[in-house]
Amino acid sequence: MNTRILGIDPGSRITGFAVLEHRDRHFEALCCDVIRLTGMDDGFDRLRVLYTEVAALIAEYRPDCCAIETPVYGKDPSAMLKLGRAQAAIIMSVLHKEIPLFEYYPKAVKKAITGTGNARKDQVAYMLHKLIRIPQESLSSDASDALAVAWCHFQKLQDPANAPGMNNAANRSTGRRKNTWSAFVDNNPDRVR
Repeated sequence: MNTRILGIDPGSRITGFAVLEHRDRHFEALCCDVIRLTGMDDGFDRLRVLYTEVAALIAEYRPDCCAIETPVYGKDPSAMLKLGRAQAAIIMSVLHKEIPLFEYYPKAVKKAITGTGNARKDQVAYMLHKLIRIPQESLSSDASDALAVAWCHFQKLQDPANAPGMNNAANRSTGRRKNTWSAFVDNNPDRVR
């Protein structure tokens, strides 16, 4: 089965994106890059650009679906609000194009690639280079994270019954609804005492 997945690591200043293609038993990253919004001071302008850029990516690469990383928590409420708005702009762009959308917790993404949810970013990047043909020798951490999210979703497609921890949006789409706390506990066992 040929599959093309758009992976996105949302950010209010830098958003990573990658398009992962599985064709004839080979995996290739068709693109891995970032949308930089660092020179823009107006938050609403950044949201408009995110929406537009994601729509352009969908038009250019025609992915079968989109996988996005969902933030779990943050120390700065203002930063989390900005990140949530960025994620919402991306989600609305994907939904407007009527592309199926799935969300994954960071630990689930790491586990899908390295086998552990506590892997470091360099470990994830190393495994991605072993599993996927990547056009660039080195990737920014945001682009690498986006590719990791796409890989995580590909793993879910291979075995939906053993999908690496998805959040509620993805669970609803497969009929396995969990409440917020049980999903959090399942995906963050090291944080429960």
